[in-house]
Amino acid sequence: MNTTESQSRKNKSFFISDLHLGTPSLEQSLEREKKVLRWLQSVENEAKAIYLLGDIFDYWFEYRYVVPKGYVRLLGYLALMADRGIDIHFFNGNHDLWTKDYFDRELGFHTHTEPLITTIDNKTFYLAHGDGLDKADKKYIFIKHVFASRFNRFLYSLLHPYLATMIGKNLSKTSRKQHITSDYIDKGEQEAIFLFCKEHSKNHNVDFYVMGHRHIATDREVSETTRYINTGQWITESHYACWDGENMTLCRYEDK
Repeated sequence: MNTTESQSRKNKSFFISDLHLGTPSLEQSLEREKKVLRWLQSVENEAKAIYLLGDIFDYWFEYRYVVPKGYVRLLGYLALMADRGIDIHFFNGNHDLWTKDYFDRELGFHTHTEPLITTIDNKTFYLAHGDGLDKADKKYIFIKHVFASRFNRFLYSLLHPYLATMIGKNLSKTSRKQHITSDYIDKGEQEAIFLFCKEHSKNHNVDFYVMGHRHIATDREVSETTRYINTGQWITESHYACWDGENMTLCRYEDK
């Protein structure tokens, strides 16, 4: 296959979230990471862009000269894909919000700390992790504000990486345990993210809202012209979304 033919096949955009690499054990995380690699390899020849919609890592805190140990298979392969001309977009989730410039400068990613409204093949996409949209959850909004504070992040960076990582992983584990039941209860049209999409779409022309966070793979109609897609999670499932220029599909990866 020549270069022109190869490039003509790269017409799809893929969306994935909530891999939560690093949990619940090294062995299980590594098995999941290798599965994600097999998925990447299976879509690479068709992919023009990969959108990582948050919580790719269960914990991530990036110092100026130090990054978390591990994940070399995934990060190395994504960097290789970026080198081959595939756009890799990384969105901060609530578990991996403390990124700096490592992904962009070293790996060639495009890192997004805020929701992104973008055009793909003449369709408008609203892309985000999806956390913090439940305005009734005052506790979570306050905690997110505390964690996102630059000053608090600076104070945390003064801790030795060993201590900071231990604290961060324990906080992440505690948070996950507190939401282990609610994460898998589908509230249907009462979902906070879906309600946000309904309200937001009243004043914005969006074709697809694509998010993660809720751990529930979802493809729901917001209006006659708008859909909400949630990419689910890879802890117990392996869902992702694919846009081929004409159709948006919620899929599940099955190892062959």
